[in-house]
Amino acid sequence: MNVSRGIKFTRVLDAVAAGTSDQNSSSVDMKSYDAVTFVVGFGAITASAVTSIKLQGSDDDLSFSDLAGTAITVADSDDDKIVLSEINQPQQRYVRCVVDRGTQNAVIDFAVALQNKANKAPVTQSSTVLGSEFHQAPAAGTA
Repeated sequence: MNVSRGIKFTRVLDAVAAGTSDQNSSSVDMKSYDAVTFVVGFGAITASAVTSIKLQGSDDDLSFSDLAGTAITVADSDDDKIVLSEINQPQQRYVRCVVDRGTQNAVIDFAVALQNKANKAPVTQSSTVLGSEFHQAPAAGTA
C-alpha cells in the first residue's frame, strides 16, 4: 500500500500557544474507514505541567464522550515530541482528539488525523492537504 493513496491525512488542530486550556481537535468522519491514528506534536512544556491527550467518539458529531483507555500522559520533560494514538474499528462514527493542559503552560504544535483501512482506494485527501504526489521508481534528473 502506498501511504498517500491509502491514508487520508487531515490537519485537525493548528498550533496553540503556551497555555493551560484544553483543546479539542476537529473530528473525523469514520464512515468509510476502519482505523484512525492521531498524531499530536508538542513544543515547550513548562516544568510541573500536567498534560495528556485522549480520544473521544460521537454518533452525531455534536456530543462527544471519552473512549476508554485512550488517555496518554505527556511528561513535562517531553518538549518537542509527538504522541500517537490509534483506534481500530471505532464504535462511533466521529472521532476527535482532546489535548488536556493543566497547571502550567504547554505548547501544541499541531494535530493530524491519519484515517486508514479505507473501503475504497485511492482515498481523496482532505482540504487541509496542500498537495500530494506519488512517484513509482523515478529516474535521476531534475525535480
